[in-house]
Amino acid sequence: MIPRYTRPEMGRIWSDENRFRTWLAVEVAATETLAAAGMVPTQAAKAIRERADFNLERILEIEAEVRHDVIAFTTAVAEMVGPDARWFHYGLTSNDVVDTAQALLITQASALIAEDLQRLAEVLERRAWEFKDTPMVGRTHGVHAEPITFGFKLANWYSETQRNIARFAAAAEEMRVGKLSGAVGMFAHLAPEIEEKICARLGLKAADVSSQVIQRDRHANYLATLAVIASTLDMMATEIRHLQRTEVREVEEFFSEKQKGSSAMPHKRNPITGEQISGLARVVRANAQAGFENVPLWHERDISHSSAERVILPDSATLIDYLLRKTTNLIETMVVYPERMQANLDSTRGLIFSGQLLLDLVEHGVSREDAYRMVQRHAMRAWKEGLNFHQLVLTDKEITTRVPAQQIEHAFDLRRQLKNVDKIFARVFKNAGKGKNSRRRPPRPAKPKR
Repeated sequence: MIPRYTRPEMGRIWSDENRFRTWLAVEVAATETLAAAGMVPTQAAKAIRERADFNLERILEIEAEVRHDVIAFTTAVAEMVGPDARWFHYGLTSNDVVDTAQALLITQASALIAEDLQRLAEVLERRAWEFKDTPMVGRTHGVHAEPITFGFKLANWYSETQRNIARFAAAAEEMRVGKLSGAVGMFAHLAPEIEEKICARLGLKAADVSSQVIQRDRHANYLATLAVIASTLDMMATEIRHLQRTEVREVEEFFSEKQKGSSAMPHKRNPITGEQISGLARVVRANAQAGFENVPLWHERDISHSSAERVILPDSATLIDYLLRKTTNLIETMVVYPERMQANLDSTRGLIFSGQLLLDLVEHGVSREDAYRMVQRHAMRAWKEGLNFHQLVLTDKEITTRVPAQQIEHAFDLRRQLKNVDKIFARVFKNAGKGKNSRRRPPRPAKPKR
């Protein structure tokens, strides 16, 4: 059963029909290559090319009897081809077809995922520039730290997405290999040169060496890369979920007019999209663990990996496709509240500038230990009593006699904290804006999206 969140293109790739069609493409490529090498009659290869076909229901009917999907497949095709079918699957073992075809299926799925990643990067880039100069408080351990901008946060996500694009491209390319080396990989029936020619016909590279299967470290790496992507999306969703909390309310998922958040509480506006992303990311990460378990097979191959891969490969590819599109929409439509960000910045009455004041005291001859003591004394009092940290500092002669008033005011200047945002953006987006699909634009004054 294809999950309801699967888009048609991805669902088609992992359908039984397409899987067997891809097996057939491998078989035909093998037969034609062998015919060109004089190992299969040319007329037989021509007949196989013209007549080879199958009926899905017939394959499943045969498989129910023989309990072997490849034999069921070759038998069903042979019924279509006729006498020349004796040259069909000539010199091959089952996994020559299955693993090579699987590489083609993963290549098809990877093309969709690569498009999804690029789309996410474009949306992150555009929204990062939109909020480049929108100040908000940075948080470490969930506690107010020093000021950042919301665009800076999005630029960080963009940069991580670029790394995901690069590592996914490498993982997908590593999976673009076939094998037709026989039952234990020793080319007992076909030569390595034949394998290379068959793979070339299919747009694949030949594995340098294989057993009965392509070694599963490749698959584990591919699944692990999908898990890393899922974790990145989980990170974005989790951050937005935190920022949507009532006490924070700096960012919010788009909530339509007819949408409902709770059956009991009409006021609720829950971050359901972010929660879906976080939840399904766990499934992708769990699938990666199964991929690791598939690496240690007995000798030249056992079948323990096969049943797991029938689930984890299509599921992980389908889930990542869904999660990438879901996250892209979340970022593109999220509602941002700059006024609330400013209010939260101001809520601790200047405490977020304590680090700069510490440095200014050090620059004016105070030891770091004494400077820390002076600043922390007022910071802790401001915390406990709800006082204005800035005002407490201005009334402390131990500080004001050492640091000029103008310098103290400069320590509480938000612009000073954010002075390098342009340089950060220049580094992050140094290679952006060069492609035809780039959406880089100068930032406009940020306003809440209602």
